[in-house]
Amino acid sequence: MSVSAQAVKELREKTGAGMMDCQRALVEAGGDMEEAIKILRKKGLAAAAKKAGRVAKDGLVAIAVSPDGKKAGMVELNCETDFVARTEQYQKLVKTLAEQAMNEAVADAAALAARPFVGDPGHTVAEVIAANIATIGENIVLSRALHWEAGEGMKLGSYLHMGGKIGVVVEVSASADEETVKDIAMQVAAAEPRFVDPASVPADVIREEKEIAKAQAAAAGKPEAVQEKIAEGKLAKFYEQVCLVEQPFVKDPNRKVKDVLAERGKVVVARFARFRLGEAVSQEE
Repeated sequence: MSVSAQAVKELREKTGAGMMDCQRALVEAGGDMEEAIKILRKKGLAAAAKKAGRVAKDGLVAIAVSPDGKKAGMVELNCETDFVARTEQYQKLVKTLAEQAMNEAVADAAALAARPFVGDPGHTVAEVIAANIATIGENIVLSRALHWEAGEGMKLGSYLHMGGKIGVVVEVSASADEETVKDIAMQVAAAEPRFVDPASVPADVIREEKEIAKAQAAAAGKPEAVQEKIAEGKLAKFYEQVCLVEQPFVKDPNRKVKDVLAERGKVVVARFARFRLGEAVSQEE
C-alpha cells in the first residue's frame, strides 16, 4: 500500500526515526499510526542492543533545581561523541531526565531507567533511551542520577561548567545570596574537594594520612617525637586540599573559603555533589 507524505512526516516528528524507516513502518502497519510507532520502537530496541557494548564517555550532565530551592535533580547521560551531545534532541532528553529525577525523588540511575518516562508515560526511561539510540545512531547510557531535598533552614543551588561537562549541586544556608551559592558551587567544580570540612573527614582517612606522613618522616631519619609534629603539619595541608572550607578561595587565593563564608553572613555548607562527565564510565571500566 502507499502512505501519504503527511503521515510519514507526522510519524517522523513523533519518533525521530528516518524518513524511509517511517514509510516502511507505516506500510507494514497498514497505515495505523500507533502500530507504526510500535514497529519502530521494536526495531529501535534491537538496534540499541547492538550498540550497547560501545563505550560512551561523552555526553552531558544536567541539573534541575526547584524555584524555591528545596529540591534538586542531577543526571549524567553519556553518548559516544560531543557532536551528538550538542544536538537539540539529546539536550532536551537529558534536561527532562534531570527534571524527572527532581520531581519524582529518584536518586539512582537504575531506578530512574525503570520509571515511566515523564514525556511519554507509555514507555520507560530505558525504552525511550533505546529509541534514541536507534534514531541517533550512538550508544547512550544513563550513568548517574541524584535527588536531594534541602533540610530545615537550608536551600539547594547548582552550577554547570563547560556547558555540562561538570555539574555541581550544593546545600547551603537559606540566607545565602545568589552570588555566594554560585561561588560555592564554582569552588567545588574547580577545586574538587572531597569533604566539606575536617570534621567530616572519616577517621580511617585521617589515620591513613597520618601513617603515611609518619612513615615518610621516619624514612628521612626524623626522631619519633618529631614524626608526630610533621604528621600533624601534613594533615593540615591535606585538609587544605580536600576540605571545601579549608581550600584557598578560587576567586581570591589569599583567603580561605571559610573566611569568605564568614564574611557573607556565616553561611553554612551542609553538603555538595560533583559529577564530572565520563567519571562514572571510567570507574566502571
